[in-house]
Amino acid sequence: MVSETTTVEAVQPQRQALRQILTFSLNGQDYGFDLLQVQEIRGLTSITPVPNMPPHIKGVMNLRGSVLPVVDLRLKFEMPLIEYTKFNVIVIAHAAGKSVGLVVDSVSDVLNVPAESIQRAPDFGGSVDSRMVQGLLKTSDRLAVLLDLEKLLTESEILAAAVETAPEALP
Repeated sequence: MVSETTTVEAVQPQRQALRQILTFSLNGQDYGFDLLQVQEIRGLTSITPVPNMPPHIKGVMNLRGSVLPVVDLRLKFEMPLIEYTKFNVIVIAHAAGKSVGLVVDSVSDVLNVPAESIQRAPDFGGSVDSRMVQGLLKTSDRLAVLLDLEKLLTESEILAAAVETAPEALP
């Protein structure tokens, strides 16, 4: 005989763990990362250049009294540089224990995604560094590359920018 508890459990659908993913566009391609890593999304604001930084570190910005490094993800991914427009935004995110601003072409959506629907990135072979790719996510009609911010922005990059942008170093 089947107990009532077993029957109720069998009738209730299995609840899947959902992940919230912020999706954004770079050069016509969709990307995303965990919404939990996002502090806020801001319109493009004044960025102060800092000498001797890699080209993808555009400089620093003042966010309510905190100085944050700003990384242009187009340049980080070696995509062509474009003239910034009103659609470009800075996503303030946490990576390697630090806050950083990420310039993207535009923010698309926040998706609630079952963790099981994120596919592992294919093996590109040893010649391609795919450590920053956490997986692939199928959106309505496209694939979005899910990024691992901890691996995308290495701690050494963020720390180097933070050292260069310490408040005493700013005019």
